[in-house]
Amino acid sequence: MDANETVGGDQAADEPNVLNVDARKLRGLAHPLRIRLLNTLREFGPATASGLADRLGESSGATSYHLRQLASYGFVEEDPALGKGRERWWRALHSGTSFDPEIIRDAGPEVRGAMNVVLHEIATVHAQELNTWLGTMHEWPREWTESWNLSDFKIRLTPELSAELSEKLHELVNSYRGRVPDDAEGSAVVRTHLHLFPRPHA
Repeated sequence: MDANETVGGDQAADEPNVLNVDARKLRGLAHPLRIRLLNTLREFGPATASGLADRLGESSGATSYHLRQLASYGFVEEDPALGKGRERWWRALHSGTSFDPEIIRDAGPEVRGAMNVVLHEIATVHAQELNTWLGTMHEWPREWTESWNLSDFKIRLTPELSAELSEKLHELVNSYRGRVPDDAEGSAVVRTHLHLFPRPHA
């Protein structure tokens, strides 16, 4: 998902305008199209249901319905300043989302199923974004093709050290926020995906 998706820790507390998702809100988000709609509004700003439908290859009826559902759970709202006549514009209420570790550990099948939908959609979005970059990076200036990164690391840690590493990585990324104005020449929005998880011993 766009901006700041944090799963499995409390490190999102220092990030700007992040919504903490409880079990109720999780049920309202747990649909692939709703996640894509929310991502799109966060990344590209306010839009109409028809505009989002065109961008995402969906029907305007579907995007309109799921936008209303997102609104009822507090993820988006109408932007009356942009609307003209019967045209309804929508905007995201938060720049990112964090997920309470307790709902990940919830043993209830409904909450667990909803969490699985959200987690797998986030992973799918990350893979799509990376694959899009790999397929189009030849179109970018040389400076960008020399400054991107695709790495993985294997380190033996305890759960406590894993949480510490995750927190420090979040702090590092957040230390770069606001350093480049939106209209700075040669700049771009850079996506940073963080995947940190244990592997079996054998």
